[in-house]
Amino acid sequence: MKTKNDSKVTEFVLLGLSSSWELQLFLFLIFLLFYMAIILGNLLIVVTVRADVHLLQSPMYYFLGHLSIIDLCLSCVTMPKMLWDFLLQGKTISFSGCLAQIYFLHFLGASEMFLLTVMAYDRYVAICNPLHYLTVMNCQLCLQLVFACWSGGVIHSITQVVLVLQLPFCGPNELDNFYCDVPQVIKLACMDTYVVEVLMVSNSGLLSLICFLVLLFSYVIILTTLRTRFRQGQSKALSTCASHLTVVSLIFVPCIFIYLRPFCSFSVDKVFSVFYTVITPMLNPLIYTLRNADMHIAMKKLRKKHVAFCCFIRG
Repeated sequence: MKTKNDSKVTEFVLLGLSSSWELQLFLFLIFLLFYMAIILGNLLIVVTVRADVHLLQSPMYYFLGHLSIIDLCLSCVTMPKMLWDFLLQGKTISFSGCLAQIYFLHFLGASEMFLLTVMAYDRYVAICNPLHYLTVMNCQLCLQLVFACWSGGVIHSITQVVLVLQLPFCGPNELDNFYCDVPQVIKLACMDTYVVEVLMVSNSGLLSLICFLVLLFSYVIILTTLRTRFRQGQSKALSTCASHLTVVSLIFVPCIFIYLRPFCSFSVDKVFSVFYTVITPMLNPLIYTLRNADMHIAMKKLRKKHVAFCCFIRG
């Protein structure tokens, strides 16, 4: 089988979200606002969790801080390039740049899926076994779980890049999307990609589906426990679970739709790609903070500290 060194294609042409110059300028302004919201929202969560000792010592908020870091980095993989391309007529990306996008997209995406599964386990222990929660979810275990999430993302992303590197590219080089991803790239290979697409489904597709089913099963147990047992703070637990389920749906449904059906593509794929890389990282800060009293209190403390510091500097 030919390798990358035998490929004639040195760059790919990205068709983007639109070919209309006027619409591209409009989309540039809209997505620029989205990008700013992603950066500010996720940075605010990271800073708030790091600045508040109570939140930092809580496993749920410790994981939430890492989730915000992943969302922040994930948006930086595709959005700066997309914003720049909105201002250009010809949108291209080098072969190495395409591989880099695939690597970091799947590294961060898989890490986020594993982390959401860990967060579901954290909620399961907190609600179904509250007396032993702090003993089970100790600092060492939290650190090990986060390390496992990042390590799993690395392993997954390496397999995706290896799949692409084994393919010869010698003809068409147009990608019908605004970033590089495995489903679109492998369709441009100068060979029968049946086996490669099956491998992609068995890797990315099944990973998304299995994590999603595990999450749904865990939340069914959690909600059943909340329904059958009366406990103080039940509404707070329900609110937290509802937030988690919303995030899970926004992330996993697009991924399952994109990666679990090989051999075909639809125009709606771009919509799901926008949801996965733009909308979800932007909504996560709102979903996790809008109805979260602890985050509101911590943000108020952070604001008071900032005001006091500014007054001290001016004084």
